[in-house]
Amino acid sequence: MPPDRPRSARLVLVAVTSLAILSAVAFMTLDAKGPWSFILTHRGIRLAALITVAYAIAVSTVLFQTLTGNRILTPAVMGFDALFLLLQTSLVAALGGAGAGAIDPRLLFSVECLAMVGLSGLLFRLLFRGEGRNLPLVVLSGLLFGALFRSLSSFLQRVMDPNDFLVLQGRAFASFNVVDPSLIGVAALLAIAATIIVLPRLAELDVLVLGRDRATGLGVDTARLSAIVFAVVAVLVSASTALVGPTTFFGLLVANLAYLLIPSAQHAKVLPVAIGLAIVTLVGGQMLLERVLGFGTALSIVIDFVGGVTFLLILFRSGRR
Repeated sequence: MPPDRPRSARLVLVAVTSLAILSAVAFMTLDAKGPWSFILTHRGIRLAALITVAYAIAVSTVLFQTLTGNRILTPAVMGFDALFLLLQTSLVAALGGAGAGAIDPRLLFSVECLAMVGLSGLLFRLLFRGEGRNLPLVVLSGLLFGALFRSLSSFLQRVMDPNDFLVLQGRAFASFNVVDPSLIGVAALLAIAATIIVLPRLAELDVLVLGRDRATGLGVDTARLSAIVFAVVAVLVSASTALVGPTTFFGLLVANLAYLLIPSAQHAKVLPVAIGLAIVTLVGGQMLLERVLGFGTALSIVIDFVGGVTFLLILFRSGRR
């Protein structure tokens, strides 16, 4: 019933927020051995990295889906993951495993972010100019760039020294275990800046969900809004990818779970739930894998598997309609 919807949304937000807080507390305290000063510092750095990545991916995915008007697309369609792999492959191939490891992480982080933001700027000029959004062109261009970058990466890997290839394998996939502390602050600042830019425009984003033509008729400058949102998405995805590596299906998973729990087009309701779910998934999942289940597998593998299954289910469900 309509009167119960606001209350249900609040209950969902409270429940998700509570789970996120419990996950963080459990991550910091469960199976803690040794001096608390060391434990809190070591685990606190990793917790900050997980929360920053969860926030960036959740927000960027929801915004990108609003921009494209499609809930099965993620920013990964722009070829960020493939570009990240190409950058890492080129670096190791040119400098070797030891040389690549000796580069200042802050310099590498900056180069990766600038490259991915530059790619997004190119795509924006190609795909969002003139008459407006062209969803098929977004998908095809993203696939084209991704295929090109992966082909170049594959070629370099074939002529690479086997020892360097082993080093590349450790750098090419998302890792939540070891994060450079000096990069977390930069990524967090980028996330905060993106939030400051997006918050005043949530009402316009709610209108954009209705469609570009309707939003224009209601007085929204859709071209300017699309440019701002696309830039914010690019910065968030670049920061999270450069920080821990590519997470292809994670955003798709948490965004669609948020839509399922909050059947609303209001970003003020969907975004907090998506962020909370992302924190629960990353922090809670990492805690369970490390300290409860004792699995040796990486969390990114589990997330990509579950996210891939979710993607297929969404496709099958859409095809039956």
